[in-house]
Order: sequence, then structure tokens, then C-alpha cells
Amino acid sequence: MEHIVTVQDAVTAFEPWLEPTAAELDAIELEMPLILADVDLLDAQITTLDRVPSELDARRIRRARRRALAARRGLSNRAATVTFSGGAA
Repeated sequence: MEHIVTVQDAVTAFEPWLEPTAAELDAIELEMPLILADVDLLDAQITTLDRVPSELDARRIRRARRRALAARRGLSNRAATVTFSGGAA
């Protein structure tokens, strides 16, 4: 006779302490424009994988790339202006 053993890790994989913290959720929220711009760029690139890109496809990829770069620039500029309290003078 074989014994059926429950997989404890699968049952307890969703413990409350495994949830993202408020700081992690805030960081994701801050990066969301960049994430969405990167998804748009990937969508534009994926559409042209199985065919020769038309002029419209090339324009769509260029626009998506510019939006992704602008979102990346905005995020890095925002991170550069953040000042931390305390520390060395």
C-alpha cells in the first residue's frame, strides 16, 4: 500500500508573510509607466516576428521605443532627485 503524502510547501506557499510589502508595491507603482512602455515595445516587436515589417510596423516600433526611453529617462530623473535624510554631511 502506498501512502499519500501532502506537499506542505505547496499548501503553505501563500503565507501572509510572503506578500509584497508596502514599499515594494510603491516601487512597482513608481515603475509602472516603464513596465507598460516596455510591454508596448515588445508587442510591437512580436507582431513583426513572422513577417517583413511594413513602414507602419517600423513606425510603431520607433514610437514604442521612444516611449520606453522617455519612461526610462523619467524614472531615472525621478530617482536622481530623491534625497535621503540623515547620513554624512
